[in-house]
Amino acid sequence: MLILTACTGSRDERAGEPAVPSAASAASTTPAAIDLAVEEVARGLQEPVYLAAPTGDPRLFIVERAGRIRIFENGKLTAKPFLDITAKVRNGGEQGFLSFAFHPHYSTNGFLFAHYTDRKGDTRIERYAVSSDSSLADPASAKLILSIDQRYSNHQGGLNLFGPDGHLFIGMGDGGAQGDPHGNGQNRNALLGKLLRLNVDRGDPYTVPASNPYARNGQGRGEIWATGLRNPWRFAFDHRDGMLYIADVGQGSSEEINVAPHTTAGLNGWNVMEGSECYRLPLCHQSGKQTPALTYSHSDGSCSVIGGFVYRGRKLPAIQGHYFYSDYCSGWLRSFRFAGGTVRDRREWPVGDLGTVVSFGEDGAGELYLVSQNGRVYRLVAAKAPA
Repeated sequence: MLILTACTGSRDERAGEPAVPSAASAASTTPAAIDLAVEEVARGLQEPVYLAAPTGDPRLFIVERAGRIRIFENGKLTAKPFLDITAKVRNGGEQGFLSFAFHPHYSTNGFLFAHYTDRKGDTRIERYAVSSDSSLADPASAKLILSIDQRYSNHQGGLNLFGPDGHLFIGMGDGGAQGDPHGNGQNRNALLGKLLRLNVDRGDPYTVPASNPYARNGQGRGEIWATGLRNPWRFAFDHRDGMLYIADVGQGSSEEINVAPHTTAGLNGWNVMEGSECYRLPLCHQSGKQTPALTYSHSDGSCSVIGGFVYRGRKLPAIQGHYFYSDYCSGWLRSFRFAGGTVRDRREWPVGDLGTVVSFGEDGAGELYLVSQNGRVYRLVAAKAPA
């Protein structure tokens, strides 16, 4: 069974739609000073979709879509889940327990923020607290932060992530169906099709940061940070360079990755644009729309970008600053550096069969992992020299 049929966009949505190559999709010939490989670190997971860890914590916390967070520690999965909310989660298609984020001060406040689909099919963002046992979160500590109604079961978005500013960012898809029929992407009064930014350290349950673009002018919902997104299944911050990377899943022709300073509120193109091309003809008004840093076509069998992270670990210095990403249908591993406002040093890494990549993750030291639909987790490592 597919986990991300359109965490992604579903294949039947694209039937009969032409593939439109992008000028930004040409392969790079930049040589690399290192060869990469992956090593399996965990297996036997049930539909894993995300991985995270508090800074400095040697454990891996892995989300299973049905509603559990599992701990991988000392070479094995612990028998009891860190958190089990399966009774509250609707699991199927693109719905389920999709991600969570540790609070930047988790070591002192013990808070984590879950992103899941409830039994009615709506999105819920909830805060939980760790118990006196560091291997168990307290399910009774649940506090609702935000609830968002959903009409359809696809394009849910799905990621919670804290930015360098300490605020909680939430990725929300356009709400589903084909072509954003309700115009959520460009509707500033809808939370769907957006990247949201909340201050969860003030107010009950949050406050809107004054620097959000519509926080004070009444021209849209104050929670909105970026508009015009189709399905930002995964996004990432480079805490060193201060850039925000949004991997936004495309409709029928291309996938896109947007890159901008995390301090700059966004105005992206969906459903006026798909990638760098017009989607709504002849009503394609591109004024004020941000151009993606990178797009790639579906012409090679690709279908849904799986965004990763900028590598800032210590074990692989040769790839410092590279942003890694994959594709749900093609399964390759690619990277690039973003410098001087442009994409550089593009590379596809021959790391072998990964199954179907559904997400990336970082451990407490900043090392990079890939999460596969085959129930396994892989760590990015340097390839061994031939004997």
